[in-house]
Amino acid sequence: MSEFKELVFSGVQPTGNLHLGNYLGAIRKFVALQQSHNCVYCVVDLHALTAQLVHEDLPGQTRSITAAFLASGIDPKAHIVFNQSRVPQHAELAWIFNCVARIGWMNRMTQFKDKAGKDRENASLGLLAYPSLMAADILLYRATHVPVGDDQKQHLELTRDIAQKFNSDFSDRIAQCGLGVETQVGNETINGYFPLTEPLIGGPAPRVMSLRDGTKKMSKSDVSDLSRINLTDDAETISKKIRRAKTDPEPLPGDLEGLAGRPEAENLVGIYAALSDSTKEAVISEFGGQQFSAFKPILSELAVTVLAPISSEMRRLLDDVTYIDEVLADGGERAGVIARKTMKDLREIIGLL
Repeated sequence: MSEFKELVFSGVQPTGNLHLGNYLGAIRKFVALQQSHNCVYCVVDLHALTAQLVHEDLPGQTRSITAAFLASGIDPKAHIVFNQSRVPQHAELAWIFNCVARIGWMNRMTQFKDKAGKDRENASLGLLAYPSLMAADILLYRATHVPVGDDQKQHLELTRDIAQKFNSDFSDRIAQCGLGVETQVGNETINGYFPLTEPLIGGPAPRVMSLRDGTKKMSKSDVSDLSRINLTDDAETISKKIRRAKTDPEPLPGDLEGLAGRPEAENLVGIYAALSDSTKEAVISEFGGQQFSAFKPILSELAVTVLAPISSEMRRLLDDVTYIDEVLADGGERAGVIARKTMKDLREIIGLL
């Protein structure tokens, strides 16, 4: 093989309702990438155990995320949609990567520090090793690209570090087995089994902030439901939340520089830009100088136009989960074919009988 075949992988945890930030930061990109790439999209249910071991309805949460994928326009026939635990090779490769990754790398992960808080000694080992499993999710399919929000960028850098160390450590064995791609690392040419996966980050609203506090990320764990737009919200609820979104008393500025120090204004402008496939510059050009009392109804109408059909289709799919379960089973079988091939290769490279 002279080069890695382009493939997109990404996953979403089944922990609570998906919201506008998940849609704009990830799922909308998932849909667009179908036109140009082979894609593997995963509900990462094993990751859901890292911070909370016991869940009230993990199957229901997994189906809800799958419904959001399908309702948003992901095609499960042209691409692969499945839940992670159906393919045991994810956990098998994660163990190998636990032996590749260095403890110092894990200790630098800011998400572990944030989630573990001050009581780090009581955090689960799974939470600390979460990035190894994420790397396994991606590299099990030798994915070349991953569409994610910018809060996951550090984990993707770790995925590249793991891939590079594995490639370097096993370069001779990879060449002997005839399984690698020649890769230049500095002045050295090595035989790499894994690609150095590139993150796909960008767009006008890669990180959507809370509707109640523009300095905080929109989150499904926020105690106030008014802080987020859930993908299951109906048209009336979407409109109400945008009307009640926090803003400052000043009108929209005439240029982008005028958004500095105005996090709520910047957030709403970014949301409009993302929903309209536009840019913040274009939004400011069109609406600069207007009061929020005029801008919010326009944003509300756009949000309802884009999101209401998705929420309606999600509710229809969840009324009878038979089709969702069929999609996950079929996707798991197809993902398993790729995963078993990867692990067969790795067993040969490492020397596992």
